[in-house]
Amino acid sequence: MDAARTRTARTLALTTLVYTVLVILWGAVVRATGAGAGCGANWPTCNGEVIPMNPSLNTLIEFGHRVTSGIALPLVIWMAVAVWRAFPKGSGARKAAGASVFFMVLEAAIGAGLVLLEYVAFDARIGRALWIAGHLLNTFLLLGAITLAVWTTRGGALPRWRGVRAWAFGIALAGTMVLGASGAITALGDTLVLRGGLSPEENAVVAVLVSLRLLHPTLAFVVLALVGWAAWVTRETPARSFAMGVAGLFVFQMALGALNVWLLAPLWMQVVHLLVTDVIWIGLVTLAAWGLAPDTQRAPAPERLAAA
Repeated sequence: MDAARTRTARTLALTTLVYTVLVILWGAVVRATGAGAGCGANWPTCNGEVIPMNPSLNTLIEFGHRVTSGIALPLVIWMAVAVWRAFPKGSGARKAAGASVFFMVLEAAIGAGLVLLEYVAFDARIGRALWIAGHLLNTFLLLGAITLAVWTTRGGALPRWRGVRAWAFGIALAGTMVLGASGAITALGDTLVLRGGLSPEENAVVAVLVSLRLLHPTLAFVVLALVGWAAWVTRETPARSFAMGVAGLFVFQMALGALNVWLLAPLWMQVVHLLVTDVIWIGLVTLAAWGLAPDTQRAPAPERLAAA
């Protein structure tokens, strides 16, 4: 492999991962502020204009998210092209990069659907909750694919799903995705009640969303046990400290969640909570990639390989 092309692919993969996380956080700002209708039910234009001339604050927030999201797609394609040039046919890096492009396109399509269906601002239809949950699940898959692109361009192998470890990591990853989806629905309920002023007594959908608030923290304790299991199966490996770090961060995240509820979900707290969620997910995917790699292709411990 050409060393210069490999370095370029590595840099682009990491850049794409960091940038995608930032775009996800900005999306949370759009949802939490109720600015999703800032461009109306128009896509890809904003209130019928390519560039809004007299934008309100909500329009600026929503248009900013569209611009940053629009940059994410060509960035992931650029990363995939670089990986294709640097790595041979059939390599794990190519597969991860290809999956990243697929899920990024799907992410854009879901975002467009939310706008065109007017599942934005303080809309309280049940369909919006379902779309929000689906959006979050695809976001996790997108982040996972890009994380694997970063991992494989640095010498790691794609995971092989077999054995007890596969069960531990698979269930932990699935549980984390379900937990994230429930968190997205909980956050939507908070936005509708605390920002939109909608009353559970007067809106049946809002009442359902509010009633689901207890589900998210309850699931968090279950998923903590699953993440602990994934960490436990790597207890006698070089990845032990990394696994303990992921589990410890999950415990910290639960404390942040409690603080978020106590503070009545301020914007900055929602962004921090989502950021830590993304970091946990990236760490868990990385740990699974290491733990499920073939013994003959086992890379160094995740913390050392990620720093390479």
